[in-house]
Amino acid sequence: MAMAASVSTATGGVNAVVPVLKVKGSNPRTTFYGKRLIMVNSKAISDKISSGSFKVVAEVDEKKQTDKDRWKGLVNDVSDDQQDISRGKGMVDTLFQAPMGSGTHHAIMSSYDYISAGLRQYQFDNNMNGYYIAPAFMDKLLVHIAKNFMNLPNIKVPLILGIWGGKGQGKSFQCELVFAKMGINPIMMSAGELESGNAGEPAKLIRQRYREAADRIAKGKMCVLFINDLDAGAGRLGGTTQYTVNNQMVNATLMNIADNPTNVQLPGMYNKQENPRVPVIVTGNDFSTLYAPLIRDGRMEKFYWAPTREDRIGVCTGIFRTDNVPREDIVKLVDAFPGQSIDFFGAIRARAYDDEVRKWIASVGVENIGRKLVNSREKLPEFEQPKMTVEKLLEYGSMLVQEQENVKRVQLSDKYLKEAALGDANEDAIKNGTF
Repeated sequence: MAMAASVSTATGGVNAVVPVLKVKGSNPRTTFYGKRLIMVNSKAISDKISSGSFKVVAEVDEKKQTDKDRWKGLVNDVSDDQQDISRGKGMVDTLFQAPMGSGTHHAIMSSYDYISAGLRQYQFDNNMNGYYIAPAFMDKLLVHIAKNFMNLPNIKVPLILGIWGGKGQGKSFQCELVFAKMGINPIMMSAGELESGNAGEPAKLIRQRYREAADRIAKGKMCVLFINDLDAGAGRLGGTTQYTVNNQMVNATLMNIADNPTNVQLPGMYNKQENPRVPVIVTGNDFSTLYAPLIRDGRMEKFYWAPTREDRIGVCTGIFRTDNVPREDIVKLVDAFPGQSIDFFGAIRARAYDDEVRKWIASVGVENIGRKLVNSREKLPEFEQPKMTVEKLLEYGSMLVQEQENVKRVQLSDKYLKEAALGDANEDAIKNGTF
């Protein structure tokens, strides 16, 4: 019996082998699993096979391999190794199969299920695009990450770095810039994932994401676990915040990971298995709302981020880097609004396009906006970059400040909560007894 070599597929992959059999002294019409045996010339086989190495690959011949050929589909197989069981669909009697929709008749998982939902990849280089990283911020992050990968004698390095500060100061974005600078693709979590309708689910997710980061480190890639707005998901913001079982378990899980960073096990796994240590970076606005033992110095190193004037000027230079705004104008803009957050200046830049959008709406008509913007065959409108002068930017900034003052001045939410649904509208009727 011999096997012939055939031509490679277009993709060059080796997925299957088409058997070609030669049986001496047998009937050429003998069937083998319902198929006829093929008689071939032994001389042709010996001519094709040289004394050197040869490769056996698969080909598809539509004339020879019909739909009745049970192995034809192997050549076109696109599943990964986790889906090999789907190849056997229909080849085993249904008596031995699980019910339809829940067994080996269907691929259990798709390839995308193996891509972590928390893996964040950055495609930009902050040096080339002109982004600014505050030196103090970068120093703190680099030192913390480096220390967690070192073996320092007789020193207990805190696993968690907590970066906290005012709203809109660029904590998360500065972290992303440092990660991009270091070539790190972090495993991400947000505050919204720290609560669930199922008790224990957030704590399990934290362990799972930590293990995913540890697996990446074990494969030779630096990685961190990055949790955004930890206080919003695990903190207590006033007396009206409900303290749930998941809040307790999130705090307890982070404490346990900080104490045993190389022995983090998933539920149902209780074997002693060492995993690489993974630095944990968390951001928030007020860490005093968190469970006090979690933020103690041995577990969490805290860094209060309050950008200086130079930091604010540097970040604003990056915001207006494509608008050709002179540095002296940026300094003047920053000094004009000293108490504002960094994202305030990003909102000023967004306001610069308002006039262009108004002109476009007037040209197409209000009733035609939907047809032009949603599922339209035409291209979306493109605007020339508006010229930004310091006078126009100061005007937009004053408008934003006025809106902030309106919110603080009116405070309707406090009034509604204090007087329930009645308010002042029914005050006279209540006094007169006619309510």
